[in-house]
Order: sequence, then structure tokens, then C-alpha cells
Amino acid sequence: MPQLSQASRDALSEGGALATRLDAFAPRDAQLRLTAAIADAIEQRDVLLAEAGTGTGKTYAYLVPALLSGLKTIVSTGTRALQDQLYHRDLPRVRDALGVGLKSALLKGRANYLCLYRLQQAKGEPRFTSREQVDQFHRIVAWSGRTQFGDMAELAALAEDSPLLPMVTSTVDNCLGSECPFWEECFVVQARQRAQAADVVVVNHHLLLADLALKQEGFGEILPGAQTFVIDEAHQLPELAANFFGEGFGMRPLQELARDCLAECKDVPGALASLQEPVRAIEQSLRELRLAMEGLPVRGTRERALGKPEVNEGFDALTASLAQLFEAVLPMAEASLGLEACAARARELSARLLRWLGEDEPIPGFDDEPLPASADVFWYELTQRGFRCQRTPLDVSGPLREHRERSHAAWIFTSATLAVGGDFDHVATRLGLEDPHTLLQPSPFDWRRQALCYLPAGLPDPNARGYGTALIAALWPVLQASEGRAFLLFASHRALREAAETLRDGPWPLFVQGEAPRATLLQRFRESGNGVLLGAASFREGVDVVGDALSVVVIDKLPFAAPDDPVFEARLDAIRRSGGNPFRDEQLPQAVIALKQGVGRLIRSETDRGVLVLCDPRLTGKSYGRVFLDSLPPFARTRQVEDVQAFFARESAQITEES
Repeated sequence: MPQLSQASRDALSEGGALATRLDAFAPRDAQLRLTAAIADAIEQRDVLLAEAGTGTGKTYAYLVPALLSGLKTIVSTGTRALQDQLYHRDLPRVRDALGVGLKSALLKGRANYLCLYRLQQAKGEPRFTSREQVDQFHRIVAWSGRTQFGDMAELAALAEDSPLLPMVTSTVDNCLGSECPFWEECFVVQARQRAQAADVVVVNHHLLLADLALKQEGFGEILPGAQTFVIDEAHQLPELAANFFGEGFGMRPLQELARDCLAECKDVPGALASLQEPVRAIEQSLRELRLAMEGLPVRGTRERALGKPEVNEGFDALTASLAQLFEAVLPMAEASLGLEACAARARELSARLLRWLGEDEPIPGFDDEPLPASADVFWYELTQRGFRCQRTPLDVSGPLREHRERSHAAWIFTSATLAVGGDFDHVATRLGLEDPHTLLQPSPFDWRRQALCYLPAGLPDPNARGYGTALIAALWPVLQASEGRAFLLFASHRALREAAETLRDGPWPLFVQGEAPRATLLQRFRESGNGVLLGAASFREGVDVVGDALSVVVIDKLPFAAPDDPVFEARLDAIRRSGGNPFRDEQLPQAVIALKQGVGRLIRSETDRGVLVLCDPRLTGKSYGRVFLDSLPPFARTRQVEDVQAFFARESAQITEES
């Protein structure tokens, strides 16, 4: 056995470094097989695609060989929360247990770090809409004087969508770079320097992809030196990559540009008088365009939007007002670094706008830009007060393959949900992997003892009228048997709201997505002990509740992608045109992976027990239902609610005996 593989297995085995130095660590055969495969890929600079079921211990399985190899390693996680957990908890534990002195660094995108220049510009600006915002801004100012790293996550009380964040953080577009007066103190620059000097760098997929797509979030100079890339939660990568290899613009960045133009005027005589009217014009055109978009579907194709005459006229007005702003700010660019940056942003946003509109004639003052390839989808999305327009490539396997091959590094793609019916073909194709080494390591939990899968009988078709009412009626005896302690996952926000209204007067505390920040909801749910948590698609991942507080997971419908998603529809059309089968090749495997994510919320440890309720009758009534069921852990299955009641009665009896 190769040296790194053996050393990694030794460290994770009985009597090894982790077992002797970490409390509650227990060796697992599944983890040993996984770490050996990862170590082999690292030594051979190879590619590995590995599904590691819940409980395998995949984080330690890749950290041990990465640290023992001594090679420069980049670990990319799915979210900033996972990134923080990996860097602040898991990585230090493994490094200390192994006794290796490697340096590590945490690196996020620049929007996560305080920008001292923009903070200075925001002082004294009448841009706050409430007393609460003023108080929060003062707290940011006070914190800015004592923070060492400038990571906005240190301000736990500041909401992730706070309107203050764009005022005090930078983007690639508005950063002044090395000409900034605060360059020497810049938190982004310091974070980059730490990452360059580190042996292990923990990033997230957004940052990794932004730099692969040459959008330079401050990581590009570190990528070439890495010899190992570990992509955790790799199932997320293809969808995220589609966004980063495309481009877009939105209402908020345009509003921020207008406001920044005025904020930069204070040091340039006459600038305010010249820019007030163009800024007013762009703000007015944005308001009128958003109003014209009322009545459109929330998401749709560019053609659908421009087919409405008022929207077409609104984009014409926005194009003209943006050109007017650029022409007004350009002569002042030499007088101020800030105004120079504003001129560059106006130019870039105008180019993106023209490309999205399909214009091939540049407006005065702009260079001609090549049109994007025809294999792109142009679409829009409406938010409550704004919009964004996006160009998304249908296939990102090519650029992902190109960047991977150019790196000459080992690439480890891992997740608890990669395979469909034991087959990796779908995700391998989307990641641009040709005949990769694969490992399917099932969860080591005792599923037949710890869990039960209940398929309620007699429910109507999920699209039939009255399905929601029948669903709650079928769930009520389950919730009574479990005494709450349930997580209900819905395919749509409408179904979620209807269920919330029905359950509002129930005997269990109710926690509903959207009624409080995600972290707050989860904390309250854990602490309640008998709560019922309701979530939609975004809650399929990241709900990690160990113990009795979550003993039931309910999934209302098979998670097929929404038919009104313009990118998904275009992908299906492309498969159809190339002679493939859209349902078999795309819709079914994507839904299987999404279902596995939701199911993974139920059993999180060796001592967890719980019931999975799969309500969709298509699981037993359609031939493809077998693909879903065969992709899940080996649950004992039942169609009788009495078996669910008996499952929880046994649990109750066990608790009584122990007490």
C-alpha cells in the first residue's frame, strides 16, 4: 500500500493519532476506505469522485491525508457557514492530533470583509432609512477599530441581507486596488497574504469559481500553487459554476453605482452639480423599469420580458440614462480615484446590459464587445423591490475540465449525495470528468434499527386539488406519535404557507422558514424539544439537528425542478435536440440527488432514531419511483401508520426503562 495511504489509515485506526488524542473519536471502516482512496488520488495527482454517506466521517477522511502529504491544499466548501466550521473546529483538531505544524488560512470573497475606504465614505452620508440602521452603522464603526481580520461574520447581530453591507464592503467593480489610500491596512489584502503563505487554505465554492471564471475575487494568485483541491459538497458545483461562468447585472448594483457617484463628489469641486441630474435619471429609469415588470412571472426568459412593450421601453430608457451617467462622470475621473472607479463600473454595467439585450452596436464612449455564444440562456428574475438579469451557459463541463487539467493537481470531489442508483455518470458528465476513479461509501449507520420509512397509502396525485389537505391529514397521526419533533420539507413556498396555516393551532411549537433568520429558527427548533419546522428547497441542506429534537422528516413531493426555470428548460431542450432523453438524463437524476439531500437530515449520528415520511404516491405508482427508493439508505419500509406509532412507542418505552 502506498505510503500516504497507509499513514492516513494508521492515523484514523484504533490506537492511532486521532483515537488517542480526540475525545469521542471512534474508528470507522468506511472512513478508512475513504481516506485510503483520497490518499491514493493525492499521491498520484489523480481525480476521485467519492460519495460518502452521512456518518462516514468524510471531513477527517480528507483532512488527514491532505495534512500528512505536506502539499499545498485548497479545501472548498459549499457555504460560508461550513467554511467557518471547517476552519475553526475540524481543521485545528485534526492538525493538533497529527502533530503537524502546517499553516492554515481562511479566505472568503471580498464582500465578506470590511472595506475601510467605503466605511470612511459612508460616514456622514444621509443614506440610512431608520434609527436602527444608524445604530448598527455606529456599531460597525466601533468594531472597525478593534477587529483583527475585518470579517463581517464577527458581527453576529448584523443580518446577512443588511443594506449596510454593500456600504461598508467592496466588490471587484468598486475596489480601488493598490491606489486605495487604505491599501496597507486592507483586510482583503491581508487575508490573501495569509493564504499565500499557508499550506492549507479553506475557501468556499463561490470564491473558487469566481476566480476560475477570471472574476478575480482575490484568490487567483493562490490557485496555481495548489497541488491538491478538495471539493466538499461537490454536488453543488455544477449549478454554481453556471452562474460564475456567465454574467449578469441587477437593480441593486445600479442603485449602488448611482449613490457612490454622489458620495465621491464631496472632494471634487463642481462634481455634485454635474452628476445630480444623471443620478436622478438613472434612479428614475430603474423605478419605472421595475414597475413595468410587474405582472411578469417571477423568473422568465429575456424574450418573455422584452415581449412586453413597457419593459422594452424601460430597458431603452435605462440604457440611455446609464450612458448619460458615464458621459457625465468620465471627465471627472482624473480628479478622483473614486470617480474613476465609478466611471469604470458604469462602462462595465453598460456593456453587460447591452450584451443581455442582444445589442451589437456599442453606445458612444464604449468599446465594441463580442456577443456571447449561442449556447447561453438569457433570463431575468424579479425580487420584491428589484430585478436581476443573467446570462447563463448551458454546459460548464468544458471550462471546469480545462481549469482542472491546467492545474496538474489532485482533485477530490466528495459529498453525501453524488450517485443516482449507485451510478456516478450524471454528476461526472456535469463536472467534465471522463472516466474518473469513483468510490461509493454508504452510510455506516444501522438504518434498519435506527430508522423507518413510511409511505402513506391513499394520497392523491401531488398535482391534484386538495393534496395539501390530504397530506396534513395523513401526517397528523405521525406528529401525534412523535410528539412533534418533525421537519417538514415542501416543494413550494405556497404549499409551505398552506401547511403552516393548518398547523398553526396545533399542540407543537411551529417554526416556519421566512419568519425568522435561518440560524435563529434552527436554534429555537433545537431548544424547543418538540417543535415542528417547516422549510422549502433551500432547507434541504444545512439543517443539522442531532438528537431527539428532530425525529421525523417529511417530504411532500419528489423534488423535480420547477418547470418555469428558464435555464433548466433550456438544458432540457438542448438534451432533446442532441437526441437524449430529458427526463432520464437530467430531470430524474437531479431530483434523486435533491431527495437524498432532504433525506439526509434525519439520521445524523449513531444514536439518532427517526421516521422518514415520503408522501408522493409516484414513488410506488410510477416505474421511476424505484430509482428514487434504490438510491436511499436501506430503510425498513411500511405503508401502515400503526408501524410508525409502534416505532415511537418502543422509543418511549426505552426512555421509561432508562429513567
